[in-house]
Amino acid sequence: MTYRVLASILCGLLFGAGLVISDMVNPGRVLAFLDITGAWDPSLAFVMGGALIPSSIAYAIKRRRSRPVLESQFHVPENRTIDGSLLGGATLFGLGWGLVGLCPGPAIASLVTGRWEAVLFAAAMLAGMFAHRIVTSPRNAPRTAY
Repeated sequence: MTYRVLASILCGLLFGAGLVISDMVNPGRVLAFLDITGAWDPSLAFVMGGALIPSSIAYAIKRRRSRPVLESQFHVPENRTIDGSLLGGATLFGLGWGLVGLCPGPAIASLVTGRWEAVLFAAAMLAGMFAHRIVTSPRNAPRTAY
C-alpha cells in the first residue's frame, strides 16, 4: 500500500472520528442547529468554527510549500464561477441537510451506528451520484450541428 493511500485512509478515519465524537452524525443535533426560532443548539457552530483552525493552518502551510509531501502538486479548486450547477448542487445539499439533518461526510460516518436511516441516506446519496454521472456523461451531451 502506498503512503498516499495510507495517509488518505488515516485522514478519513480521523475526520469520521471527529464527526462521531462531536455528535455531528446525530441528525437531531443538526436539525436543532437549524431551528433558529425554536430550541436552537449552537454546538454545530462551535464545531464549524473549530474546523477553521486546522483549515487555516493547512492553507498557511500550502502558501509556503511548492508541493504536498505525498503528492506532486496541490489540488485546490481555482474556479470561482457561480453557475447553475453550483447553485443547483448547493440547493440540493441545503435541502437534504435541512430536511434530514445529514450531509455526505456525517452520512458516511454514521454508517458505523448501523441505523437504518443512515444506510438509507447513504444509499440514496450513492444513487444520486450515479444518476448525475449518467445524466452528465459525454454520451448524453447535446450534439452540435455543423
